[in-house]
Amino acid sequence: MTNETDQLAQRRSNMVEVGRLGRKLYPNSFSCSDTIAELVDRHAQQSGDALEVAKPNTTTAGRILSIRSFGKANFLVLSDGRVRIQVYVRKDGLSADDFALFKLLDFGDLIGIEGRLFRTRTDELTVWASRIEFLAKCLNPLPEKWHGLSDIEIRYRQRYLDLIVNPEARRVFEVRSRVLEGLRNFMNARQYLEVETPMMQRIAGGALARPFKTHHNALDLDLYLRIAPELYLKRLVVGGIERVYEINRNFRNEGISTQHNPEFTMLEFYQAFSDYRDLMGLTEQMLSEVAQHSTGSDKVSYGEHQISFSPPYARVALRDAVCEAASVRLGKTIQDGTLRVRESVVDLAQRLDVDVPAGATVGKIVLTLFEELCERTLIQPTFVYDYPTEISPLSKQRADDPETVERFELYAGGLEIANAFSELNDPAEQRRRFEAQRQDRQQGDLEAHAMDEDYLRALEYGLPPTAGEGLGIDRLVMLLTDSHSIRDVILFPLMRPRRE
Repeated sequence: MTNETDQLAQRRSNMVEVGRLGRKLYPNSFSCSDTIAELVDRHAQQSGDALEVAKPNTTTAGRILSIRSFGKANFLVLSDGRVRIQVYVRKDGLSADDFALFKLLDFGDLIGIEGRLFRTRTDELTVWASRIEFLAKCLNPLPEKWHGLSDIEIRYRQRYLDLIVNPEARRVFEVRSRVLEGLRNFMNARQYLEVETPMMQRIAGGALARPFKTHHNALDLDLYLRIAPELYLKRLVVGGIERVYEINRNFRNEGISTQHNPEFTMLEFYQAFSDYRDLMGLTEQMLSEVAQHSTGSDKVSYGEHQISFSPPYARVALRDAVCEAASVRLGKTIQDGTLRVRESVVDLAQRLDVDVPAGATVGKIVLTLFEELCERTLIQPTFVYDYPTEISPLSKQRADDPETVERFELYAGGLEIANAFSELNDPAEQRRRFEAQRQDRQQGDLEAHAMDEDYLRALEYGLPPTAGEGLGIDRLVMLLTDSHSIRDVILFPLMRPRRE
């Protein structure tokens, strides 16, 4: 047999022996007086002498992450997933039955411990065990080390193992939880109403993306998993909810990368009687406060960079950013007008060795140039604003430039983390944009926006001047935890099935 097979057999044999001791193999409960984290927090600063005088007793529980024996002295290391503590086990300190149980324990088992706290000669806070309770057997050996691609795959596929042996993994998701809490606190303090909108929709709208399709049997109805809640939230603004938000799960049938997962989380919010510039200031304040709330500082390390979420953030127009980057690359000044004519912008892309999708519009080519030339260079938070109209079907045009909409995207650490705009509220113009998108779809663009007659009907009742924004929570957590793959910040990311 292989070593792993031997271990499996030995663990199952040990469990049988535990049962022969008269112990329940899977007891219904175990009452703790303290968690391991509480013990360490409360007594970490107490000296050995102080502990000897007080002799504090505790009953706690955790998973065994280490077993060591030195003659009569035996040591366990227990973890509650956040903090670890050492347990001292002596034969003469336990009942014969408990010591027999100790000899049957394996790395990874869950146990309860009763005993008193003291410090060893090496000054380590330790529980001197007087009782051991068996709580559950770890039948599969735990991984001892994490290295290489295969172990990264295991971390994502079996997140429970990652959380057992890697305390840093838990820290990431604790930060994520505080980010969500901080966002809600920020929105609620400004009288935004949190709502829930449909996740199954007749029309996949609110973004340019391919949806997942499903079918409702009872209604014999094809439905789509939402790609964004935008059109429903703006219906609510029409209905008089002037400040509204949703922390939402979205689903997009697209590729998987270090920045993309088909299922992801966003904060999306809308504010009546505002425009996109109002949201720039609000976003600066929000991210600064949320970073402070979730990490203790609005300055974080991301790779080799130190990123500051302290306002104000840099601001640059999209076409200006492309012109500047292209001018540096070519050693020749590129003017704004070059980016407004298809022939000239195609020629520019060719000179820059940037591939242009077949049939791409001027706006899509400009966006492709920006993504290739500029995106990775935007390390400190930067608002990139004023996008081509043809790639922004739900945004309001600038009064002085119909080819440009009042839209911004926020970048930090080379990642796009937010998208916002002044909302298009002219139903006639919105219909014209939807018609243009329908033509794009007929020509093969699977991400083009669908026609939504009910949304147009809602606009005809009157949408006030409104600004809206979507903030990518997964990418924000990546930045705040120095994580360089979106899979590191999603507990159970979608993975390609593995052949067993």
